Amino acid sequence: MDTWQDLAAVVEERLAAMSSGERGVFAAGAAERLMCRHEALPEEDRAPFTMSLRPLLNSVWEAVLGDSTAFTAVKRGVAEYLLSDYCHNDGQDGPDDADEHAAAATLHAAHAYLFECADFAIWASRRAVDAVDEQLQYLDESDEDTPDLDEALVAELRRQLEDLDLIATYSKDLRYASLGLPIGTSVRLRVELRTPLSAR
Repeated sequence: MDTWQDLAAVVEERLAAMSSGERGVFAAGAAERLMCRHEALPEEDRAPFTMSLRPLLNSVWEAVLGDSTAFTAVKRGVAEYLLSDYCHNDGQDGPDDADEHAAAATLHAAHAYLFECADFAIWASRRAVDAVDEQLQYLDESDEDTPDLDEALVAELRRQLEDLDLIATYSKDLRYASLGLPIGTSVRLRVELRTPLSAR
């Protein structure tokens, strides 16, 4: 049986080999699952900064699925973050809101779309992996059955590999999605990609 470290290496190798369009969709999917999980928390446990990034993540989805007009919204959302107090070089002395998993993954997804760099998609993948331990702690505190950490990490990475398999079947559409796709194609991709990639 593959270890979670082995599977993580496979995910990263596949992301590096994919087109930037495919990577953008993957990063959006990873961020979406984390965001949905965060949104499902009790209101008092939700981070305001993370919640404020929902419009940015929605714009990322529109952009990676072929709506070129969403570029401006994604660019503006990233710029607002960069100009905010949440983007800093103060280390542990500064606000850590942007280090929350869903927030960080959303920002990575936006950067993956804007800059078409494999690193950002890889970092989104790693955020989803890092979030597993936190999710298990939450389940434990909720008196729910908690799986073994290694098993949960393997499950997360197998899920990511399944997502990559699905995305790869749309490689022709996604390769040039950043340039814009016909409206009908974008609508179809929302149903055929965003919906399954968002499922927890």
